[in-house]
Amino acid sequence: MKNIGVFLLMLIYFPTMAQLSTISGQVTSNTHEPLPGASIVLVGTVRGAESNQSGHYILKGLKPGKYHVKVSFVGYQPSIQEFSLGEGEQRIANFVLRDATELQGVSVYAQSGVKGNTFLPQVNEYTLTAGKKNEVIVLDHLQANLAMNNSRQIFSRTPGISVWESDGSGIQLGVASRGLSPNRSWEFNVRMDGYDITPDPMGYPEAYYTPPMEVVDRIEIIRGASSLQYGPQFGGLMNFILRKPDISTKLVVESQNTTGNNGLFSSFNYVGGTSGRLSYTTYYQKRMGNGWRQNSYFNTDHSHGELSYAVSNKLKIGAQLTYMFTQSQQAGGLSEAAFAQNAQQSFRARNWFSNPWLIYALSADYIINTQSKLSLKYFGTTAERSSVGFTKAITELDINGKRQVDRDYYQTNGAELRYILDYPLGHWRNTLAAGLRYFKGEIKRKQLGVGSVGSDMNFDIEGLFTRDLIFHNNNYAAFAESILRPSETLLFTLGARLEQIDTHMKGQSGLSAAGIPIIATPSSRGRSFILFGAGAEYKMSTNTKFYSNIAQAYRPVLASDLLPPATTDVIDPNLKDAKGFNFDLGYRGEIANYLTFDVDYFYLDYDNRVGTISRTNTDGKIYQYRTNLGHSVSKGAEAYVEFSPTTAWLKHQKLGNISIFASIAAIQARYMDFKTTSIVNGQIVEGNLAGKRVENAPEKINRFGITYTKKGLSLSWQISDIGSAFADASNTVTPNAAATTGLIPAYQVQDISGSYKFKKYAQLKFGVNNLTDERYFTRRSGGYPGPGILPADGRTWYVGLNLKFIN
Repeated sequence: MKNIGVFLLMLIYFPTMAQLSTISGQVTSNTHEPLPGASIVLVGTVRGAESNQSGHYILKGLKPGKYHVKVSFVGYQPSIQEFSLGEGEQRIANFVLRDATELQGVSVYAQSGVKGNTFLPQVNEYTLTAGKKNEVIVLDHLQANLAMNNSRQIFSRTPGISVWESDGSGIQLGVASRGLSPNRSWEFNVRMDGYDITPDPMGYPEAYYTPPMEVVDRIEIIRGASSLQYGPQFGGLMNFILRKPDISTKLVVESQNTTGNNGLFSSFNYVGGTSGRLSYTTYYQKRMGNGWRQNSYFNTDHSHGELSYAVSNKLKIGAQLTYMFTQSQQAGGLSEAAFAQNAQQSFRARNWFSNPWLIYALSADYIINTQSKLSLKYFGTTAERSSVGFTKAITELDINGKRQVDRDYYQTNGAELRYILDYPLGHWRNTLAAGLRYFKGEIKRKQLGVGSVGSDMNFDIEGLFTRDLIFHNNNYAAFAESILRPSETLLFTLGARLEQIDTHMKGQSGLSAAGIPIIATPSSRGRSFILFGAGAEYKMSTNTKFYSNIAQAYRPVLASDLLPPATTDVIDPNLKDAKGFNFDLGYRGEIANYLTFDVDYFYLDYDNRVGTISRTNTDGKIYQYRTNLGHSVSKGAEAYVEFSPTTAWLKHQKLGNISIFASIAAIQARYMDFKTTSIVNGQIVEGNLAGKRVENAPEKINRFGITYTKKGLSLSWQISDIGSAFADASNTVTPNAAATTGLIPAYQVQDISGSYKFKKYAQLKFGVNNLTDERYFTRRSGGYPGPGILPADGRTWYVGLNLKFIN
């Protein structure tokens, strides 16, 4: 599986359709400088190209006819030319683009301006983003430790993002926004190139797979209002867009090799390009190291292959195949005293984790006409999640007894059909996005197996698993959302989404004392509902706008919610999905190329939260009852501002360019109502968490940074200033002996990173994370891979060399 890209790469040598006519030329600025990376598109078709380093481009294999060629480049006014091609004609078409900022009296110089987060257009491919809070994290704009997927740096400019820093290997991503839980990013709808990559977004939305950031072109984030077009999760959409095949050259070969302390070695190797109508990409990454803590080790392999073929000017088809294999030793948790003594120490030498992950996708894009187009994606996942170790409280010593083994097996398949239409309504120019979705997921969950007494990664067990369950989720959805434009400055959005979810659970819930399987009571739940949403956007100027939206959201009942922790526990037969809504009101935009900003107020209502309370049965015995108990509200303000004083105030930048950013968030996440019970002297005592802070929700998430750039040199410094949080909903301050509850203290951590380009094809990257070697943690774990405090990494450094060759 590690070499799947090699097979796909061989396909580029297969003959393609005969080339007919061509359009070629050069894209330059009005100051006669070539513009590399300019986008060249045949309007109303799937065909396009990208200018190379000298600004040249070529479009091959065109049939005779009339074409409109549109050329665009960031910071320049687009240009459109019309051509009529004859059979076999070789047309030369040069384009001169005018600097868009000249109208604002600003001159743009190389390397000048702000290069931070950007925003999505009103219509982004097949998605409507008008009126919605959104961010685009462009990875090339960052100076960050991409080899290790350093989330603290990657999301530094995205306000309100909280990060769990308990996995220094970079294998799994744990982020959240607006007072939600960062647990494996499960409050986000996590996708890659628009399709699902989690085990089951309906029943188990934890993000066990994260693509290597070295191959990610950008991360698109649409906050909660994305629910209308993408479905579950209150946090919204997080979409990893991979680097697409280079359409300006036949062959690009790139190798990025990174080393660092604690035995870090990462090698990322990429091949891609375009030959006629066929584009291809393949990469392989090897990453391994010992980790910052004792008893830590990781060894990962990522491989990916992608093909895209323009069958005609109207139809393009594609295929992707991705595979990951991981081997990770988990250091386990620490008690409060052990963390204070030495945060690097570990008392768990036999805990291992692995999650092989295979993702596949087929796609087709069809341009109906200049006003409408269709997209069809079929996708699936075949994956596993396996752990072995001693997982009892950190107060208990591991005396090398038999370890616990837990294994999950995932199989998902789905399809999404999306349609975009530009349509008039009187003098209004409107856009409709509509779609259909089908998803089928299966989780085979095997838990509490008796494993070996060894210390290696061995998932074999003795006898049967105590639990052996199967969960099925079927999801059908239809959505429609429209942009209504009564004028050039004002627009409204209206939308709805219809969901049908069927959930089934069966299998073995336990073993008797004699080892005989105890069959679980089969459970089936079917429900359907409609989500509604609306938004508005008002342009204050060409590049600034007010935006607002309100949209209902939901989170399906998870597989774990349907599983009783003990055979005596009871699950509410009427357990409901969590529901609520997101509201945003903000102002964002750009002033020339020296200021980018986005300031907003948000309100997130999260109802029907699932919890467990104690009850007494008819025999007077106390049992645990899982049902919908809670209601929470998160509200606050977020702001992102990035400013380049050198671009704004200096006409000539001989000393280089400086860019300063601030990403700040003030969040108040509170339980409005959440029933609880406790047992006192054998009696049930009722309580309520109303007014308590939501767990794992810092009230302050601030990050600041500065970047200096001159010619090939770029240097960045950033500081993260994060407020305290509680590990449990009861807001326990004093930690318990196992350190699973208690305060998560506030902390500050600094990072520096840099790069230097030389020889046109080489780039040196370097940096130090946690510059001042702070001791802090962002998570108290109640279970695997703890329990206990999971420390963040101390000071680490890295240095890498990137080589890129273009033919």
